[in-house]
Amino acid sequence: MENINTVCVYCGSGPGTDPRYAAAARTLGHAIADAGLGLVYGGGSLGLMGETARATLDKGGHVTGIIPTFLSDKEKMLKDVDELIVVDDMHQRKMLMFQRSDAFVALPGGIGTLEELVEQLTWSQLGQHGKPVVIANIADFWSPFLSLLEHMRGQKFIREGLEVNFEVVEHAEDVVPAIQRIAAQRAPLTNEISVTEKF
Repeated sequence: MENINTVCVYCGSGPGTDPRYAAAARTLGHAIADAGLGLVYGGGSLGLMGETARATLDKGGHVTGIIPTFLSDKEKMLKDVDELIVVDDMHQRKMLMFQRSDAFVALPGGIGTLEELVEQLTWSQLGQHGKPVVIANIADFWSPFLSLLEHMRGQKFIREGLEVNFEVVEHAEDVVPAIQRIAAQRAPLTNEISVTEKF
């Protein structure tokens, strides 16, 4: 696989109830910048989104925020980022985040975070990309989801030839090393989604 230059982080626009979530977001933002990587994220200034972006900026990292117009006020788009892209809708936002990113990370978040994570897992499962996907299971946040995946495997809905490719880490400082390790082990796919393809 080609070198990792940018990391997309999916996470909540709220802080959640456990302070370890925000601490993990800051740790991850610092780690992304320290590794010389760029952050691609949803463009908001609130919750874990804002914590990750500001932490990356604080360490001198490059941040690209991508946000649809209708969320610019609701999620209080962060104007201090290096590159702020305002798009028309969620479909454009998600596709552009995919195109701009070499790896994907899921921190704690809500249904939007879950949907974004599952989309990348699905595309990977179907052979449409080989980019690393890391689930940051901070304070066991994602454990119910991981149990659901195991249930799907047990029921043979996830089966041989339809593996779901991701790595789980328990601590934010382990995310970047996991991405780099996965990238080093994988070859690029010949049928990876084209930047001109529409969904």
